[in-house]
Order: sequence, then structure tokens, then C-alpha cells
Amino acid sequence: MPAAVLIGAQWGDEGKGKATDLLGPRLDYVVKFNGGNNAGHTVVVGSEKYALHLLPSGILTPGVTPVIGNGVVVDVEVLFEELEALSSRGVDVSRLRISANAHLITQYHRTLDKVTERFLGKRQIGTTGRGIGPAYADKINRVGLRMQDLFDENILRQKIEGALDQKNHLLVKVYNRRAIAVDEIVDEMLGYVDRLRPMVTDTALLLHQALERDETVLFEGGQATMLDVDHGTYPFVTSSNATSGGAVTGSGIAPNRIDRVIAVIKAYTTRVGAGPFPTELFDEWGEFLSEKGHEFGTTTGRRRRTGWYDAPIARYTARINGVTDFVLTKLDVLTGIERIPVCVAYDVDGQRFDEVPVSQSDFHHATPIYEEFPGWTEDITGAREFSDLPANAQAYVRELEAMSGSRISAIGVGPGRDEIVQLHDLLA
Repeated sequence: MPAAVLIGAQWGDEGKGKATDLLGPRLDYVVKFNGGNNAGHTVVVGSEKYALHLLPSGILTPGVTPVIGNGVVVDVEVLFEELEALSSRGVDVSRLRISANAHLITQYHRTLDKVTERFLGKRQIGTTGRGIGPAYADKINRVGLRMQDLFDENILRQKIEGALDQKNHLLVKVYNRRAIAVDEIVDEMLGYVDRLRPMVTDTALLLHQALERDETVLFEGGQATMLDVDHGTYPFVTSSNATSGGAVTGSGIAPNRIDRVIAVIKAYTTRVGAGPFPTELFDEWGEFLSEKGHEFGTTTGRRRRTGWYDAPIARYTARINGVTDFVLTKLDVLTGIERIPVCVAYDVDGQRFDEVPVSQSDFHHATPIYEEFPGWTEDITGAREFSDLPANAQAYVRELEAMSGSRISAIGVGPGRDEIVQLHDLLA
């Protein structure tokens, strides 16, 4: 049975939860390997809608073991809030396992995130203010807190003292904020210990043993390729590796265990926060996509920027991640558009770029070169076979497939969990 990685192909919010849900009955483990509660999945099950931020969306599938890997930064307060919200709606959350090596987000990370973002002024990144970046910075600076530290009070106190020694100088002398007391953070963290203890384990070993038993493991990335700290539109990115390579480092499994890489991509493009976005629309079509696609962030509630499909980004994603399958979502949102533009290349100061420019400056100034394809007016939400789609919708999908670097294996035709057309088996 395979190990598969599921990642976002654009700037996030592509509908990865829907893809996980499609695979759900065949999965034994679903692993979140990067990010924190700065991203979200909205999963629709029947008439119920679930908004998940920190938890892997596989937690909604009975029998699946959800895992938070070592590459994730965990805000325990948010974790408990999500678990309680799901439990109150009858979802079994008892199988959740968390890596002992996952790093913790504390009050001082959230505080620093907000004050430093404000301090940047016009150069703001568009962070969610949830402490993600500062927690990852502490990890790299080797002053971070890990889950396992909670179970040794002496180690926990020493690490918090070391972290706050520097941070309080910043907060008081640079940002004019109050100092944070060591005891305040220690007491808060120790209050989580009893409840966390049954969840925390060596998840790298757990997943290795699962793969040895030929069980199916899905590695679910937060954020998306164009927000990857190395391969995205830096510095307007997240603080972790959201590409398929991040599944390896963020979970502790070996690269040669990965069999499939599934990338979820919208039939158009969206982005939240600052940064370059070549196909962004500022006209009535941008409004159309935003309203019809309900383009508001699951985590932040912020309105997403909208634009037409960007084929060079799809090709870049396919190459960077080794994509074996695309899942194309929200095709139904395009219903009613007479001619659908698709970005096939960029113009930068009179020079054509068929691929994403390596220079951030070039990408920032890139003007999309469009081709237009005939649209359709028929309602496609009832389609369950590719042949059920209108001829123009079929042609649009095939055109995207030809220019995107990998096959399109499933198509979302509506928000419901069953509103999907499957062309190829995602795990074979």
C-alpha cells in the first residue's frame, strides 16, 4: 500500500480537505507535516461543515489515525479548542497522536508575531499573527520548546528562561511592551501536561511501523507550494516547507517510502496576504470569482485575492514536487463564463517567460499572457463521470492538463464531499 503526499499547488486554500476526504475510506493514517494553525481546511460532510486549522482533516474519517508530525508548530490552546469542538459534534478524536519533537507556540510567540508585523509597516508580510514564524525562528535558533519538554519541568523552565531572556529585551526596549514572566509561561504549559501525555509519542517510529505493515499513509501539507519558505514567493511565504520534500523532514519517514504526490489546484487562482500574484483580477470577474467561490479564509476570514488559472505555476508545482496527480477543484465556479482566460506564460518588459521567473523582481512585474477557452452554462454539480460534463468543460480540463505538467485525476464540481468526478485512482 502506498505512502502519498497531498500538497497545495498554488497559494493555499485549494480544497485539500476535499481530496483527503475522497481518499478517506482507504487511509490508515493522515499526517500533518508542516505549518500550524495559520491555515485551514473546510470539509463538508453531508449537511455538516467542519473548519480545521491545526488538525489533519483525516480526523473526520472513522478508523483513521490522525498524526501531527515533528515539522508542525503546535499552539496547544488551539489544539484543545479544536478537539473539544469536534468532540461536541460526535467526532472521535481519541486516536490523535503528536510527535514528541513537534515545537510549541507560546504566548510570547504570538505577541512577537503581532508587534513585529506592525513594526514592518508597508513591508508587512501578511502574517496571520498566530506565532507561527517566531516559533519556527526559535526552532532554527535552537531555543524552541518541544512537546517532550513539557514532561520535564526543570528542562521546560530552563528553556523558557533562555528564550525570554532575549525576547523580553526586545519587547520592552524595542517594541515598548511589557515583559513576560517566566512563571506565567511555565504554569500555562504545565497545565497542558496531563491531557497531552497520552497523545505524544515517537510518531516517526509509529509511521515507519505502519508502512512496514503495508498500511496506507497520507502526508497532508499545510499552506501550499507557492508559500514554501524555500520555493515560494519569498519573503511573502510561510515559515515551513509546504512542498513534498517537507513531508520527509516533517514526519521522519524516508524519501524512498513516498509513492504518490497529489497536488490540489483550483480551476482559477487565489491568494491571501501580500505578495506577487500575476493573474490577480481587480474587475468584475475578480468579484465574480470571490463571491461565487466563497473565497474567504477558513482561518482568518480574510477575503482572498482572485485571478485566472496560472499554467506556469502549475508546471512549477509539478516539477518541484514530482506531482503524479492533480486534483482540480471548484470547476463549478466557472460555470456561466462565456470565455475563460488561462495564463499560459508571462511578459516581463517585453520578454516572454514560459516558466516562473527565478527573479522575484521579474515575477513581481510579470504580466500574464492569456489564451481564452469556451465556457459553459450547464450546471455541473450533478456530474459524477467525466462524460457527464459539458463538452466545453471537458475541453477546458483537457487543456489545463496538457499545459500543467501532470495528469488531472479528479475534479471537484461542487462543495459537497460526493460532488467530485474521478478520472484515475489517486493511489495507484
